[in-house]
Amino acid sequence: MLQWLCIGWILGLACMGKSFLSVQLSSTVVLSAVLLWYLGCRKLKHIFNTPLRNLVMTGSSLLLGLFLGHGYANLQLSERLSTREHEVSEKQIVVHIKDLNKLGEQNIQQALHVLSPDGSTVKWMGFLPVQEPVTQSSLINAQIKQHLLELGRYYLIQGQIRPHHSYATPGSFDAEKWALQQNIMAGFRIKSIQELQPQQLYVLGHGKYLRQQQNLRPRILLWVERQRLALREFVARQPVQYKGLLLALLSGDESLLDPATERQFQRFGMSHLLAISGPHVLIFALMVCGTLQYLISRFMPHIYLKWPRQYFLSLPFLLCVLLYCAFVGFEIPALRTLLICVIVTFTLLLRQSVQALKLLILSAALLLLFDPFSILSAAFWLSYGACFVLLRIYQTIQQQPRQTEQTLLQRLYFALKVLLESQWKIFLALFPLMMLFFKQIAWITPFSNLVAIPWIGLLIVPIDILAALLFFISEPLSSVVFQLNDVFIHMLLAFLDLLDRLFAPQLIPVAMNVWMIALCILALMIVFLPRGLLPKSWTALACVPLCIPQLNQHAFQLSILDVGQGQAIFLRDGARSMMIDMGGYYDEEKFSIGRQVILPFLSVQGVGKLDQLILTHLDQDHSGAYHSIKHQLKIKEVSSNQIPEIAHSSRFQFCHQGQQWQWSEDIQFKILAPRQQQLNTAHFNKNERSCVVYLQVKNAGPYQNFLLMGDAGWETEYQLLQDYPELKVDVLVLGHHGSQHSSAYQFLEVLQPKLAIVSAGKFNRYGHPSQLTQQRLKALNIPLLNTAEQGSLHFQQQDSKLVLSAERHQWQWLYRQPLSR
Repeated sequence: MLQWLCIGWILGLACMGKSFLSVQLSSTVVLSAVLLWYLGCRKLKHIFNTPLRNLVMTGSSLLLGLFLGHGYANLQLSERLSTREHEVSEKQIVVHIKDLNKLGEQNIQQALHVLSPDGSTVKWMGFLPVQEPVTQSSLINAQIKQHLLELGRYYLIQGQIRPHHSYATPGSFDAEKWALQQNIMAGFRIKSIQELQPQQLYVLGHGKYLRQQQNLRPRILLWVERQRLALREFVARQPVQYKGLLLALLSGDESLLDPATERQFQRFGMSHLLAISGPHVLIFALMVCGTLQYLISRFMPHIYLKWPRQYFLSLPFLLCVLLYCAFVGFEIPALRTLLICVIVTFTLLLRQSVQALKLLILSAALLLLFDPFSILSAAFWLSYGACFVLLRIYQTIQQQPRQTEQTLLQRLYFALKVLLESQWKIFLALFPLMMLFFKQIAWITPFSNLVAIPWIGLLIVPIDILAALLFFISEPLSSVVFQLNDVFIHMLLAFLDLLDRLFAPQLIPVAMNVWMIALCILALMIVFLPRGLLPKSWTALACVPLCIPQLNQHAFQLSILDVGQGQAIFLRDGARSMMIDMGGYYDEEKFSIGRQVILPFLSVQGVGKLDQLILTHLDQDHSGAYHSIKHQLKIKEVSSNQIPEIAHSSRFQFCHQGQQWQWSEDIQFKILAPRQQQLNTAHFNKNERSCVVYLQVKNAGPYQNFLLMGDAGWETEYQLLQDYPELKVDVLVLGHHGSQHSSAYQFLEVLQPKLAIVSAGKFNRYGHPSQLTQQRLKALNIPLLNTAEQGSLHFQQQDSKLVLSAERHQWQWLYRQPLSR
């Protein structure tokens, strides 16, 4: 029953943050639920026969786990959300520096533990700007120049609070969820720093916290962080080429990592090798315990007469695992390994046995008990998913008949066979998770991993760990070993460069919606189930719906996407799809709305190409994303008021008044502006020559008529009133993001839309939507929705209704304002 209770617990926690679930726990509720479950299980023994009793007890254990898990998740989530910052403001804070910083090209990121007089702390992420990019060679000098915050010190810092704010668009990276999982409650732009002495802290009322830091655990953790810093500085001084990889593979610190190398690992689907995994931890523990065993066997073998070897070495092994976990910052894969080792050690000492699958489930449940927010991390699911696949491979190998005696060639053949089998099975098994989290895949991954995994795991990592151990004994010797390892890394990267030249692999965006991913998971579960439980041919049945076009038809959908300060609108009906604008960051090379928001959104919608794109005008915040992805996304036709640079596979036409087309009898499009003769002045007056799109969705309510204004202002609004005096509008997407020079009172008064929508960025420097525009709407009783507050807004047809939903209402950490209509 414990196994099913743990599974229920994990599934309950997996629903963390879902807005439609709100289970709340108290000690009374927990005790009552557990007592009811216990009494019910005892009663069942006397009522049902064995098979039925087992079924009911399994179901009740699963439900209890679900209830307790989700209640615990809500409790922890509410507590953490209460400490978040929501508004930009200037503030002076007292902080303690306990964590190693992260060096970047533009700034230095430093975790700040913000002190309160009651002894509690909250974690913010501080950003310290640098005058010039921090390079490997200038690392030490840059630290001195910038007066970096030193480990173990206390500071009075002046700066600006920068709340976390995600692009609340399906498929895009959720920065708010990531910050929540990392327990970072705000960003903080540092402007001035003043070091504080212990006496000053007592005066400021932080004596309780100071006394807490004198305990053993905080002192050990601080010592570990200082060793990580010393090792980083030592590696940075070495005459080696691949400092970043040496450090990243050793401690997970990517501060010295070359961006080009990082991109190469991403293109080969090998980024997971840069993260600290379970084997890293075990290699260190095995190296230390192997040395200890050799010394004892050689000099003090009589110890094993008193304590059997496995019992005697279990505690040092466990301590080594714990130490390395602390050294890498208690990353999820390392924590998983630590928990498994703890469970195995205790079962060994208690002379108990535990099945591998139960061990894996129990360690996951315990990890989520200590850190429930791990459930929000992709690392949790990928780590345990890979472990499950490896476990199934091991079980399959155990079931196969093997010769008792094998030659060296036979053993090598068998090892190669296992490596090949494990790679393609892991690639297939983790494919749905990769789609769910990253929306793209590298086809070359199984082949590159065939060489990279054994080369890194059996050669580079052990030598890296040996060099780090020697650092604490003899720095010159450690330097020699690091230089030797640099040669092996060079050989690996030379192999990857060769593959690069031969195949030029790229990350491939894959368009799969949630239902497609669910079917893939179902098919893979059938494949990986033990032989005999279900016929493997059933896998084909799970894939049938993906091949039937009629099942892939979609009802009408209009989504106004949250792309920050910009505009992007997606429309779909049946098999047709189009976009009106794509948004754009001011520097798409620095951060790409196209690659980070638009492509992931289209991927989760199952859209791999567009029939049409209308760029209302060529301002960066409307068209910039298109230019960054035009060669990755196939688009049949591009329309705009000017001729942009387009991909060779697309055709172009100007958009102008009088154009109209329809997708069906019920869905009709019209271009209301600009007039054809006005296109000549589009270069000088981009905003007022925006393509204004009018959409009618007949036989649907309460929203049938949509007017999409682009960046048009008063001049275009006046022209529309002259040309279309009887225009009916239910939903108005305000021109120019709700600026004061658009959405004139008379224009709004004549149209009287049921709903106004503005696409704007949170904390944007223009103040959009302007207070004047909001006052006009309020005076006319026109509700206003803002993508900055509501996230992406979706109009989806259900029978004869268009139902409006907001993306920020899907998850509790995204919620801002109620959806008024």
